[in-house]
Amino acid sequence: INSLYTANVTGNKMFTTLLLQKNNIPTPKTVVALTSDMAMKAFKEEFNGKAVLKPVSGSWGRLIALLNDEPSALAVFEDRDYMYPMYQIYYLQEYVKRPPRDLRLFVVGEEVIAGIYRYQPETDWRTNTARGGKAVKCDITGEMEEIAIKAAKAVGGGVFGVDMMESPNGLIVHEVNNTTEFKNTVPATGVDIPRIIMEYAVREARS
Repeated sequence: INSLYTANVTGNKMFTTLLLQKNNIPTPKTVVALTSDMAMKAFKEEFNGKAVLKPVSGSWGRLIALLNDEPSALAVFEDRDYMYPMYQIYYLQEYVKRPPRDLRLFVVGEEVIAGIYRYQPETDWRTNTARGGKAVKCDITGEMEEIAIKAAKAVGGGVFGVDMMESPNGLIVHEVNNTTEFKNTVPATGVDIPRIIMEYAVREARS
């Protein structure tokens, strides 16, 4: 449904971050390094010894690491040195203090059709429902809607799951998902997301 351009930029977290920043959409502080030495330097100097390391491409919270100190960061960086080249792009983000949840808003065209809170399980800091996170209906505010639509437009527009966190300084966008899943959102919200997406696709094809 989405364009090839959109699929490319949202399939790479680095490109997504650049577009969010370019469009003045609040997003976590991010540094990209191309060697483990530079990643460690950024970890110590830019993040004061606590950060989140993500692969530039991936889903379901896989290969995301919370780096709490220099020894843990060094161990993870050394592991990445022996992985595929894609995993030797060190995409580091600040660790955002937030409640034990984040938000996912579903954007179709220029409309936010549904939203959920994703609560992290007791044994994990990640909120992904694929890892046991719990989906609960979110009452969408005007601010949430505005930020989600701006984020969707920033990456080309279409159908997205826009992920946000409630930081001490307000809502910030940390992911824009091009192939977002909705199997947990439909029962939580009662919104027929597949039908809405199909109707949108038909309208786009006819136009």
